Amino acid sequence: MSIDFNGTDIETTATGYLAEPEDWSEDLARHMAAMEDIELTDAHWDIINFLREEYFDNGGNQPNTRAIVKAMSEAWGRNVDTTALYELFPLDPSKQGGRVAGLPESRRKGGY
Repeated sequence: MSIDFNGTDIETTATGYLAEPEDWSEDLARHMAAMEDIELTDAHWDIINFLREEYFDNGGNQPNTRAIVKAMSEAWGRNVDTTALYELFPLDPSKQGGRVAGLPESRRKGGY
């Protein structure tokens, strides 16, 4: 599969994850999110940046939803629950968020 982005075919897996993480850019993330009817807000970017930092700066770690809840609670200075994250990424904050963040597909079961 591939995504047509600015006249270039960006290769993806059968499930829509980037085949080459180095193809990722913020503009491509906006495009991928729009394909899933998501308009990225600052809250989305907080999650995307957290997921990317964890993956690239922490040995390929791909946090589950519980870890994202904890990190966003700290980042946003309030208690965040899973509902708030699923409002941002309805198909699963860790998996859909990871896809938009340009990360490989996580192989763990469940998001929590």
